[in-house]
Order: sequence, then C-alpha cells, then structure tokens
Amino acid sequence: MSGTFDHRMTVFTTDEDFLADALPFLAEGLAAPDEPPPMAILAPDRLALLRDALGADARHIGFLPHTDWYTGSAANAVARAATHLAGHGGPDGRMHLLMEPVWNGRAGRSPRESAEWIRYEALANLLFASTATTAMCVYDTRTAGAVLIEAARRAHPGTGVYEDPVRIAAELDAVPLPPTPADARRLSEPAPEAVRAWAAGRGLAGADAETFTTAVTEAATLGRVTGAVLWGEAPGCVCELLLAERIDDPLIGFVPPRAAGPAPGQGLWYARQVCAYVDVRDAGDGGTAVRLQYA
Repeated sequence: MSGTFDHRMTVFTTDEDFLADALPFLAEGLAAPDEPPPMAILAPDRLALLRDALGADARHIGFLPHTDWYTGSAANAVARAATHLAGHGGPDGRMHLLMEPVWNGRAGRSPRESAEWIRYEALANLLFASTATTAMCVYDTRTAGAVLIEAARRAHPGTGVYEDPVRIAAELDAVPLPPTPADARRLSEPAPEAVRAWAAGRGLAGADAETFTTAVTEAATLGRVTGAVLWGEAPGCVCELLLAERIDDPLIGFVPPRAAGPAPGQGLWYARQVCAYVDVRDAGDGGTAVRLQYA
C-alpha cells in the first residue's frame, strides 16, 4: 500500500558501528518484495568501507557518491529524490536508500546551510508521505556536531524526540533574516526588464542574470505583488517580493510540479531549484515576504 514512507536515522561513532546498522539495512532492502536493488548514497570513504564489507555481494547494491546526489539546495535534493523514485523505484516508490547528507559536517556547512537541510529532513516526512520508500540517514558523531545531530533526531520518526515537521519549519522561520540594506533598490513591481538590468549591473553574467530574473518572475506568480526590493552583489544578488496575501503552507515550492498542469507554488518550485535560498515569511498586515538569494 502507498503512504508508508519509512524515514530512519542512525548515529554512530566508529566505522564498525556504521556497518552494524548499514549492512542489515541493505540486506532488508535486498529481501523486500517488489523493490529494485537498494542504493547507498554516501561519502566515497564510506562507500569503500561498504564495498569491502560486502565483498561479492556488493554487485547487488547501487553505489553513488553523496556529492552526486546532494548537488545544491534542499529543493534540489527533493527534485533528485522524486525523479529517481519515479524512474527507478518499485510500486509506490519502493526502494531502500542508505543516505549520508553532505551537510552533516563533512563539507563545513554554515549554520544557515545546516538549518535549511534540517528543514528538508523534517519536510521530507510530508513530501514523501505518499511513497513506500525506506530511507535511512546516517550521521557520524566524528564529523557532525551534537547540536546538528539533535536537530536531525527531531526530524526523524522513531528517535523518541520526533516533532511535527510543520513546527520545526515554523521554528526555523522564526529566526530573523538579515535586514534590508538602506540603499536597496525598490520597485513597485518586479518588471523583468528592470530586474534583468539591475542584476547585470550588479555583476551577474548574462545567463545568471536571466535565470535570476526568471526566478523572480516565477515567484511573483504566488499572488498580488505590492512591491519588490533588490540588493547585493554578484553572485549573492537578492530580491524580496512583498505579497498582499498570507501564505501559510510550509511545503510551498517544495512539491514537484504535476504533469496535469499548473499547481499552486509551481513558480516558487522553479525559484527554489535555481536559488541558494528562498525564504517565505510573514510580512505583517496579512501579507507575505518572499526573499530569493541567488547564491
């Protein structure tokens, strides 16, 4: 049956502890009916460790460096997973995925980046709720700090401290964003030609200026725009759109577009795919601020 997404987490301190959890998980996937072979999406050294431990049985497992899966933002990870499950998963997305997030300390992620990935870990419980996928995220205490691991525990069912994903997203959104600079460019509406010219003037090359402009234009389809503010220098150009309506959906822009036609948030989906950060915040007076940071 569908709707049985199984989102697990394992925390370990030694390679032996990692193998003690990883090997049974992969064996479970190999034994599961109606499933393709499980995949291990891990750091290269972890993949080598698994291959050595599996020996000849390694041929039954898919191996992928985690930097080939987690290639950008949290929204990119959602797109990658959705596309992979649709093209390679069994019925209802059945597949066992052993996953090591790039953001768990190995790549020196900033607190800002780590917060976005915790949002992804939490919202994954809603985004993939209709699938029968089994995912186990691995966290190494030698590279991931205690604060990050504890935050990740809250995003995984079965840890004893799991919390509502919407509540976690709301907590992250309660952290104030950097204020708008006093010299920011203010527009009554985000006319593409004005945004494109501004972006080019701030150093974004032709293709990047066009992509940034398209992201702003697409995000503006969320509702009635009452103003736009632009600031920053390439590549970190920022546009904040002010909308008249209040947007409360924590999944807005994270849900992959449907083949059947346009859906709410589809424009923001594009923006999330090409921008490093997209923040949707309460702007007061019943309105919403949507901030897009290109890089």
